[in-house]
Amino acid sequence: MLNYNTELTYFIRIIIAGICGCLIGYERQNRMKEAGIRTHFIVCLSSALMMIVSKYGFQDLVGTQNISIDPSRIAAQVVSGVGFLGAGMIFMRKQSIKGLTTAAGIWATAGVGLALGSGMYCIGLLSCFVILLGQTILHRNFFWLANPLTEELSIKVLNEPDAVDKLTCIFKDKNIDILSFKIQKESDDNKASLININLVLKIPNSYDISNFLLMIQHYPFIKYIKF
Repeated sequence: MLNYNTELTYFIRIIIAGICGCLIGYERQNRMKEAGIRTHFIVCLSSALMMIVSKYGFQDLVGTQNISIDPSRIAAQVVSGVGFLGAGMIFMRKQSIKGLTTAAGIWATAGVGLALGSGMYCIGLLSCFVILLGQTILHRNFFWLANPLTEELSIKVLNEPDAVDKLTCIFKDKNIDILSFKIQKESDDNKASLININLVLKIPNSYDISNFLLMIQHYPFIKYIKF
């Protein structure tokens, strides 16, 4: 028999989960991230729905002979499914990982939905608030949390005996560390006029890389720079 009070309770849980998802998604969308309001709304709402089904959807089978029920099974699959969704948002560009925070936020949003779906209103709402607080405050550049930037740089220099040494000295004078570099000639001919040098640099946060690139392009042995 349909219990309207119980169904209304479930509906309220789903609505609250949807609102929490919208709040988390709004912060991500304002920062032009891969997942916004709709994605977080659907993830949080559907997680609450799955939790309700997992916890209350099989009560008519409880006590039935020869039937074993694991109320956590559906909820556990939510975590696995959201993991695949988050993995699709992570990609690497120029030695920098993008989308990792958004993917973690999607995973945390699913956790909020599961908590609200199970009826844990306080822990669900508090977790939503802490997620929003963390994504807002920790997004600022605190000097004690700042890490040096890593950038890829492609340079073509004249095929001179000391070209690489000159380039290394330039970076050293500017306190820029070379993490790795790859040297390749324009052709297999030993008389090739240019050498391709691909570098991965560690740059201090306070450094203006644009001004540095404008400065080094005036060196006569440097013929091409790609940042």
